[in-house]
Amino acid sequence: MLRFVSPFFIALTTLVPAQQTPPAARPVLRALPLGGDDDINSQPAPAADPVAPAAAPLLVRPAAPVAQATPIETVSPPSPLEVKPTGDDGVRLQIFLDEAKFGPGVIDGRPGQFTELAVQSWNEVNGYPISDWVAINTAARKAVPNPLAIAIVPDASTAWVDASLPTKKSLQATRKRMSYRSHAEFMAERYHCDIAYLTVLNGSSKINNLKPRDTIIVPNVRPFIIEHLTGAGYKTDEAMSQRHAVVDTKINQVRIFEAAPAALVVAEPGTTTISHSTRPNRGLIASFPITPGKPQFIKFGTWEVRNSVELPHWRYDQKLLDTGKRSADSEALNIPPGPNSPVGIFWCGLSKPGIGLHGTSDPETIGRARSSGCIRLANWDAVRLPTLIRPGTTVEIR
Repeated sequence: MLRFVSPFFIALTTLVPAQQTPPAARPVLRALPLGGDDDINSQPAPAADPVAPAAAPLLVRPAAPVAQATPIETVSPPSPLEVKPTGDDGVRLQIFLDEAKFGPGVIDGRPGQFTELAVQSWNEVNGYPISDWVAINTAARKAVPNPLAIAIVPDASTAWVDASLPTKKSLQATRKRMSYRSHAEFMAERYHCDIAYLTVLNGSSKINNLKPRDTIIVPNVRPFIIEHLTGAGYKTDEAMSQRHAVVDTKINQVRIFEAAPAALVVAEPGTTTISHSTRPNRGLIASFPITPGKPQFIKFGTWEVRNSVELPHWRYDQKLLDTGKRSADSEALNIPPGPNSPVGIFWCGLSKPGIGLHGTSDPETIGRARSSGCIRLANWDAVRLPTLIRPGTTVEIR
C-alpha cells in the first residue's frame, strides 16, 4: 500500500488559521476533531450519508468546538465489492462500522473476526443477508472517501502522558492518574488503533520519538478525546434505561438492543437460576468487541446496570482476582483513574457485586486475554456506553 504525504499538505495544516475553511477542491474530513488549543482547520462535519445509519455522538457530553485532522488521498487499488476488503478499503470499512456504532475492533486495515461480526450486525439492521459484503462496501466507500488523515499531537497530551508510570500496583496507588506511557499510546487510542499500526503508517523513528505538535498519519475516524472526560456519573434515562444488552461470551461481543424481551427476570445477588422469555430482543442499535471473564468467573444470568461513571478508581484486590472472593479493604489498594487503569476510563457496574462493563488499558488484547469476571471493552468503545445504556438497563451474560 502506497503512503505518500505531500510536504504541501503538512505545511498547510500548520499554517492555516483556525477559522479558515479548506479550499473547495480539497477532500473534506468527516467530523474528525483533533482537540487541544493548538489544533487548526476547524469546520463543521458534513451531513451523514443516507446509506449509513446515523452515528450517535461519540462524546458523552457536548464539547467545545475543536479542530479537524487533514484528510489525505491514497492510491492503493480498490478491493472487489463482493469480498472482505483489505488495505485502504479495509481501513475505510472499519471506520464506517465504528461510526455506525458497530465496533470493528482495532482499526488496522486488516479486517478480522470483530470486523466480520460488525458487518453481520450492520447487515442485520439494514436488511441485507448476514454474509453480504457488497452493500456495506458500497456504503463505506461513499461515506469515507479518505480513510487516512494527518493529525497533530495536541498540547493537551502532555497532561495525560507519564513515561515513568510504574508497573507495580503498590506504586501505582501513590499516583494521581494512570496516564498513558507515551504520546504514541495517546495518539493510537485517540484514533482507535494501536501503536503497531501507527508505526506502519509513519515509521518507527517518528512514532518512537513522538511529541506534542508533531504531525502523523492516522485513521480518519472520529477521535476519542480523553481530555473531555470529567469523572461524571450517569443517572437513569427514560429511553436508555429500558434497553437490553446481551454479552455473548462465545463470540466475544456485546449487542445492545432498543428493548428487552417481554417478561425478563432480573437476577439479584445470590440468585442461582435465571428464567426469562424466549421472545427475541428488539431493535439492535450497537455492538462492540469484548473480553469476558475466565470461564470459572463468568457470572451467567441477567443483571441490571446499577451505576455508571467516568474515570473510576479501581479497588485492586489480588485475592478477588485469583479466587473470585473479596478480601478485606485493608488488604486492597486504591488504584487512581486513567486510561492505563485496568478498568480503563469508564465503569458500568451491574447488580452482581464486583461485576461490570468497563474499559481497558490494553485494547489490543480485546477478545483474547480473559478478565476475572468483568466485561472489558476498548476505551474508545467504553466511553460510548453512557450514550447507549444507563442504570436500569438489563444486561444478559450468556
